[in-house]
Amino acid sequence: MNRWLEGRRALVVGAGSGIGRAVVDAFLDEGARVAVLELSREKCEAISETYPDMPVVAGDATTFAANQEAVAAAVDAFGGLDVLVSCVGIFDFYKGISELDADVLDSAFDEMFNINVKSHLMSVKAALPALEAAGRDHGTSIILTESTSAYYPGRGGILYVPSKFAVRGAVTSLAHELAARKIRVNGVAPGGTLNTDLRGLDSLGLNDKRLDDTPGREKELAGRVPLGVALSGEDHAWSYVFLASDRARGITGDVVHPDGGIAVKR
Repeated sequence: MNRWLEGRRALVVGAGSGIGRAVVDAFLDEGARVAVLELSREKCEAISETYPDMPVVAGDATTFAANQEAVAAAVDAFGGLDVLVSCVGIFDFYKGISELDADVLDSAFDEMFNINVKSHLMSVKAALPALEAAGRDHGTSIILTESTSAYYPGRGGILYVPSKFAVRGAVTSLAHELAARKIRVNGVAPGGTLNTDLRGLDSLGLNDKRLDDTPGREKELAGRVPLGVALSGEDHAWSYVFLASDRARGITGDVVHPDGGIAVKR
């Protein structure tokens, strides 16, 4: 059977858990060679235990240096890079503007946009030379993680929602800029996700709070969408596989919505 990503060389940023880890597993199953960048050393060790030959870099994706190191590790191991995926993110637990004290707004805004937006741009900037080099022979691909929050109200707070709108804008802008270099840029906008380690802002004292620990989360997720399904990272990962594959070679500046059909909700 022909696997969808046979021979592809990928870097997954934010690969330690949730959607990122599911993307790693799905890409490997479909024939890709994968390197990862992950902030948590503990999660890096877990990946290395499962995949001893995988290039794994522990580092902060909001910095250019960490992304550059991860790209270099991928290129050294695989001879090039065809696909960049970023799954980095943090949450605000639905905090509205009236709930944020003025004295923490600066730090909370900076933390949210550094992690949810700047990390993506740093990853793209670091990977661009390798992606462009590979794109001379065949098209390459960038896939950024948006969110249903960038399309429908009520799925995040006043910091999280604008940050995801920014990622949505980055996909459009990068796709326009990079099309001539044969680099496709698309987004995946997952709905609510089971088994995620998505945490809150440290600046708001929410770093130890996990979205997945919300009581009754599976029932709540299934109840909010027309299809009545609570989706996991494994469900979302196949959207990334599709966008990274030749089957999507004519698609750029677009987004896949694995969200249970929220667009048709009445």
